[in-house]
Amino acid sequence: MQRVTYNFNAEKNLDILSKSAFLTTKYGDKINTMVIGWGTIGTMWGLPVFIAMVRKSRFTYELLQKAHEFTVTLPYGELPPSALTVCGEASGRTMDKLSACGLSVCPGQKMNTPVLDLPGMHFECKTVYERPMGEENLDKALNELWYTKNPDNYHVFFIGEIVDSYIIE
Repeated sequence: MQRVTYNFNAEKNLDILSKSAFLTTKYGDKINTMVIGWGTIGTMWGLPVFIAMVRKSRFTYELLQKAHEFTVTLPYGELPPSALTVCGEASGRTMDKLSACGLSVCPGQKMNTPVLDLPGMHFECKTVYERPMGEENLDKALNELWYTKNPDNYHVFFIGEIVDSYIIE
């Protein structure tokens, strides 16, 4: 493991984030991982932050409400073939998604939530702000594109202070 600043490899990390990143959270003995393609890395309130969007219908949302922390894994190598499908489409309410797709975890360095045991960039985040979004403040074209099929399932923004960032080879 190599500790790096949160903005190390920024261009590469943002490119990966748009394709195949994972958000993991843990509460009690339940660990859940989901695929994310929307998020950003930056600074707010003088803190390095990761902003993630999670729909209220997701099991991950339920766990985040209790855990108030999450990790993000940006994989730098090949993934098990079913990782994106299982973690992106299946529900952790009814199955152990990590076992189902052959992924495992490593303990977090500063948080209770683990990171995926994959080569890549890892962020450990403590939730510092949470805000549901709604139609009233969203550009009409974006609302029509992303939410007309699920008008009651808007995302919630989770802003997490990045408390640790590192690369696992």
